[in-house]
Amino acid sequence: MAAMWRRAMVYLGLVDEPEDDDGAAMAPRAPDPGPNVRPMSRAEGASDTAPRPSVVRTMPTASTAARVHVVEPRGFNDAQEVGDRLKANQPVILNLQGLDRDLQRRLIDFSSGLAYALGGSMSRVADQVFLLTPSNVEVSQEEKERLQARGLFRA
Repeated sequence: MAAMWRRAMVYLGLVDEPEDDDGAAMAPRAPDPGPNVRPMSRAEGASDTAPRPSVVRTMPTASTAARVHVVEPRGFNDAQEVGDRLKANQPVILNLQGLDRDLQRRLIDFSSGLAYALGGSMSRVADQVFLLTPSNVEVSQEEKERLQARGLFRA
């Protein structure tokens, strides 16, 4: 058990490598891969260089049209409704008309951060009215016309 801790500390660079009898540093041992792991042969595609891990994020390309949910907050606690709807992939109209400037600013900051974190977008669509759209969701033209009739969207 002590040898395992010693190797871990050497690996982390917390202590120097122990020297063997010749005075040379001992080569680190490869960890035992376990019973269900075997090295790949060249015929199976193994190469001289170690493969580099890569992160690939794929986003669905299909856009979906959704009905817009309108939120007219009266306090900062109403921001949770905006977040819940946006996380459920539903576009949100945030109507800040009639609120004091401090509350407007806090809600705009929260909403823009939320849209950014979820990969969506936020745009101003009327005076003190914002449209938050999740990624890969599109607001249809007829939905825009419905919102325009309510004074919540300018073309």
